[in-house]
Amino acid sequence: MKVASVIVDVPTRQTDRPFDYLIPERWRGIIQPGMRVTVPFGARRLQGFVIGVKDHSEIKQLKPIEHVLDVVPVLNEELLDLGRYLTETTLCFAISAYQAMLPAAMRAKYEKLLRLTDERKREALPDDLKPLFANRVEVAWKDVETAGLWRAAQRAVQQGVLEAVYEVKEKAGKKTVKHVVLAVPAEQAKDALAALPARQKDVLSFLLEKEEAVPVAKLQAALGVSSAPLKALVGKGLIAMSDVEVYRDPYEHRTFQPSEPPTLTQAQTKALAAITASVRAREHRTFLLYGVTGSGKTEVYMQAIEEVLRQGKEAIVLVPEISLTPQMVERFKGRFGPKVAVLHSGLSVGEKYDEWRKIHRKEVQLVVGARSAVFAPFENLGMIIIDEEHETSYKQEEMPRYHARDVAIYRARRHRCPVVLGSATPSLETFARAVKGVYELLELPERIADRGMPDVHIVDMREELRSGNRSMFSRRLLDELRLRLERGEQAVLFLNRRGYSTFVMCRGCGYVICCPHCDISLTYHRAGERMKCHYCGYEEPLVPRCPSCGSEHIRFFGTGTQKVEEELVKLLPKARIIRMDVDTTGRKGAHEELLSRFAAKEADILLGTQMIAKGLDFPDVTLVGVLAADTMLHLPDFRAAEKTFQLLTQVSGRAGRHELPGEVVIQTYTPDHYSIELAARHDYRAFYRREMTLRKAHGYPPYYYLTLITVAHEEAPAAAKAAEKIAAYLRKQLSNEAVVLGPVASPIARLHDRYRYQCMIKYKREPNITAALKAVIVRYQADATHGGVAITVDTNPYMMM
Repeated sequence: MKVASVIVDVPTRQTDRPFDYLIPERWRGIIQPGMRVTVPFGARRLQGFVIGVKDHSEIKQLKPIEHVLDVVPVLNEELLDLGRYLTETTLCFAISAYQAMLPAAMRAKYEKLLRLTDERKREALPDDLKPLFANRVEVAWKDVETAGLWRAAQRAVQQGVLEAVYEVKEKAGKKTVKHVVLAVPAEQAKDALAALPARQKDVLSFLLEKEEAVPVAKLQAALGVSSAPLKALVGKGLIAMSDVEVYRDPYEHRTFQPSEPPTLTQAQTKALAAITASVRAREHRTFLLYGVTGSGKTEVYMQAIEEVLRQGKEAIVLVPEISLTPQMVERFKGRFGPKVAVLHSGLSVGEKYDEWRKIHRKEVQLVVGARSAVFAPFENLGMIIIDEEHETSYKQEEMPRYHARDVAIYRARRHRCPVVLGSATPSLETFARAVKGVYELLELPERIADRGMPDVHIVDMREELRSGNRSMFSRRLLDELRLRLERGEQAVLFLNRRGYSTFVMCRGCGYVICCPHCDISLTYHRAGERMKCHYCGYEEPLVPRCPSCGSEHIRFFGTGTQKVEEELVKLLPKARIIRMDVDTTGRKGAHEELLSRFAAKEADILLGTQMIAKGLDFPDVTLVGVLAADTMLHLPDFRAAEKTFQLLTQVSGRAGRHELPGEVVIQTYTPDHYSIELAARHDYRAFYRREMTLRKAHGYPPYYYLTLITVAHEEAPAAAKAAEKIAAYLRKQLSNEAVVLGPVASPIARLHDRYRYQCMIKYKREPNITAALKAVIVRYQADATHGGVAITVDTNPYMMM
């Protein structure tokens, strides 16, 4: 007897364990750990992951596995172990950990069907259901609902005439293209040529020349023939048609210019030598490559990757989602050609699936991708690189709540290979580890070719207001923009708010129009005259009168990218502007198309949100304007100053990267804040010292670890009561060294119609923390099924809202 231990696709605490299933005779020796299977689970059919195979089970009556979905395991032994690590460290369900490692196309889609329990019971079907089941034994549940017959179906199920079954479907199949090939030996085909009509002769001659299968579309385009001669030749047995599997290639219409490695600077050479020594020695070391913007970090990565590939190993390069620009892809494709797979959210489900299959089939040796690419199924890893390691997008905000840096270091330790963390503004946690010697610090203190850092000017917008300038543009910024237009140079304008206005208020009574499902004001979007919630997606048309007092004095406050664009058009009518935010880049390929237009100098000004803050490298950009530097400073988040400093430094780094010198204008209402002053001086170390003093005084990372517990319920008192119970329980379970703060209402107290309360735990060394948190989850997840309380536990959180 052979038994498979299967993790089933039911993400609840009660089912978060392996279930035993019998392996039928025909699959013994075939089913291996890491394969996906379909299994019966109650009345349903579910997808599951085999995590082990054994010879016996404690359970007497085992159900058999129904289908095997994979020929070879999709998760290797290392990834199965990584799943166990994620469940332990992020306190997620095992099924969530395993699904996070696979492309969306491989996650199951379940289709509910109604099936006749026995052909002989067809006559017992209710009359109104009989037409639906004519000549069929099963019908999709959605067809029954559309016909409004679900009550009749329910009765038929209760009587045992029908049964509800769940089919597991794959979300995306493989793409196939029809190919045509000779079906007879070449000599026989040549003999047949004389007797054929002209068009058939052309087709056969073409295939004789090629001596291989040719896509039908390509053959028809080359010869200008219809499908008729092809069908005739198939009928004569001279050619055969077949469906050949092909990859969807997101870059098939792009050509990449091969590039040669440039000569490195002394600092780059020193950094590269340390990394390649670790690769050759098969040592696990974590490096922090700390280099100012424009210092050539990417070139160090690429030459280190070349060494990895020379050793016959594989590499993963993670970049923030917003940095996966066409420029970044072009650099890697130009240098490494077909050895590269690219994974990011701009690809379709099918394209991601095909890129993942190239990796799984060992057809590529390098992956460049966003956060989830850290799970690439390589088996011979030689290096993992995390570019812009300070980016918060490396932390996943839903289960499993992992940080890509932690996963990368865990994998690299197993493969005995280096991890390279690169940034001009490293996170305080990373820099502190480098200073302590936990990570090795490699520095690139100068820009390439001794180019200077851009000159930064801070403009106090309070002074502008006092001097009568009510515009969103300071006089300085407007003058600099005019100067760039005269010179034929380009500018980048940055504002971290999309939309037209940040809130809509009645001037008569002060009423602010808010989302009915969240405690947040609606943002006005000029396109379509809509007000939208940027948290839950709710939207409604703009109201002509105040819903509270009926006044017509509705006004828009705050500034969004749409409003900036409109104002720019008025002030600089000749300027050609490209706006980049979530609203303009929603369509597939739009991001790439807009940046390509800017690179081709079809626009003078690129206006955008933080998606333009990094990864862009345009030779003619000599001015960067930051319209509201303090938007993030006043958020209830201990990292607010750090995020502000990082964003200002990164966006300033877009200017003067080539021959032309760069300038930066930062507009702010708090010009004396240290994060803004030090970003203007490009002084990361001074910022680090100042911020670390504050973190130590207030007990925040990197001096303490944090865990955030959020409790949500449809009624505020129920959420508050559950949060109080949890806080009291944790105070009893944890040592005196741990501090339990709260509960308090979340900064956004209501989201998606649920009230939210938070508790925070601060600790340095707390041996009981994991056990205590697991006990909270087990206890309160059980309550959740009855009381509707939802709990999330986030260890080392990045989102405090």
